[in-house]
Amino acid sequence: MKTRQATIDDAADISAFLKELVDLGKRTRPWEEAFVRDHYIANPDGIRCSVAVDDDGMILGMQALSRATEGNAYGVTPGWGIIGTHVKPSAARRGVGKALFAATIKAAMDAGIRSIDASIGAANAEGLAYYEAMGFHTYRTPDRKICKLFEVPLAADRNA
Repeated sequence: MKTRQATIDDAADISAFLKELVDLGKRTRPWEEAFVRDHYIANPDGIRCSVAVDDDGMILGMQALSRATEGNAYGVTPGWGIIGTHVKPSAARRGVGKALFAATIKAAMDAGIRSIDASIGAANAEGLAYYEAMGFHTYRTPDRKICKLFEVPLAADRNA
């Protein structure tokens, strides 16, 4: 498995597995190609949208990092990062999320992001466990959500 920057050409494949997540009751947000393109791959506030691919180039998961702006939908402090992670159901428990997060942390460091928010549905046990495993901790709990925070190490810290 390897990670790379997502491209517009990936929108259909990402959309397809997001629809699988919707059908399984694991996602409630939109899944259509236009949404994937506009909110993940080509988001004007986006820092990086990564995909994990297998040896045949099949997308196993995606992770988007964007910069929170004033009045964002998640109530995240402007200037922080906002992360979203989605793994194809057939690729679950194979290290996809861990591989994606490594690329995201590098992108956050390069962009000067010091704090990253993950807003997860309170009923999403898999998502909550994933972010805990990546080092996030709960910092607020608005209506039906649990918001987790990750403090990004300074770039100098990664060389220590």
